[in-house]
Amino acid sequence: MSDQSAHPLIRGYVPGAWDMFHIGHLNILQRARELCDFLIVGVATDEALIAAKGRDPLVPLAERMIVVESMDLVDQVVIDYGGNKADVWRRVPFDVVIKGDDWKGTPKGDRLEADMAEVGVTVRYFPYTAHTSSRALRALLGESA
Repeated sequence: MSDQSAHPLIRGYVPGAWDMFHIGHLNILQRARELCDFLIVGVATDEALIAAKGRDPLVPLAERMIVVESMDLVDQVVIDYGGNKADVWRRVPFDVVIKGDDWKGTPKGDRLEADMAEVGVTVRYFPYTAHTSSRALRALLGESA
């Protein structure tokens, strides 16, 4: 039996669309699981995705949540309404938020880091799986990214 006082529980949060679940999604969840004792995954609402990306997801929110909930890697799934991740933190506190490194050094990544710093949360970036993405899958389907 491990001594919990020697190792505080690390709660991680991974937000995303999780539309057309693919190897890039699996990669980030596996890496996040290695970092965290308790992994929370936020699934963006259809409305938040439309606002952020200008298009509907191919898979509706309820189905995307079922896919993510079915994974043993994941301890809890929550709805992510978009915007400031500190709002999610107020509902389900976490210690670290994890994003793909395609966010690092961008205006949205800088904003995420600033928002998270206000509530004492660390941002960790993991390698983006460039060869497979929802954008690439949409292109194969003949849709614009």
